Amino acid sequence: MVKLIALYKTPENIDQFDEHYFGHHTEITKKIPGLRKMEVTKIVGSPMGKSEYHILCEMYYDDHDALKAAMKSDEGKASGKDLMSFAAELVTLMIGEEINE
Repeated sequence: MVKLIALYKTPENIDQFDEHYFGHHTEITKKIPGLRKMEVTKIVGSPMGKSEYHILCEMYYDDHDALKAAMKSDEGKASGKDLMSFAAELVTLMIGEEINE
C-alpha cells in the first residue's frame, strides 16, 4: 500500500483549526475515490518534551497509480484546495510505501 501523509504543525488557534479540520476538511477528504483508509492521530507529546506538531493524517491507497488518480479527481482537488485555504503554512505532505517485514 501507498499512503499520503499529512503532518500538521500546531496552529495558533487550535480550537478554530480543529473545528475546520474535523468538521469540514476530513469530510471532503473521506470522499476521495480510491481512499482505502484514513487514520488521524492527535500528537500529544514527545519523548523529547513538547512537540511542535498537532495532527498526523495517513491516507491509504492501493498503489501509486491509485494515489495519482485520487489527486486528479474532483474530490482530491477539492480537498487540496480546502487544505491550502486553512493550513498551507502548517502542513507537510509526504508519500510513503508500507514495508511488510
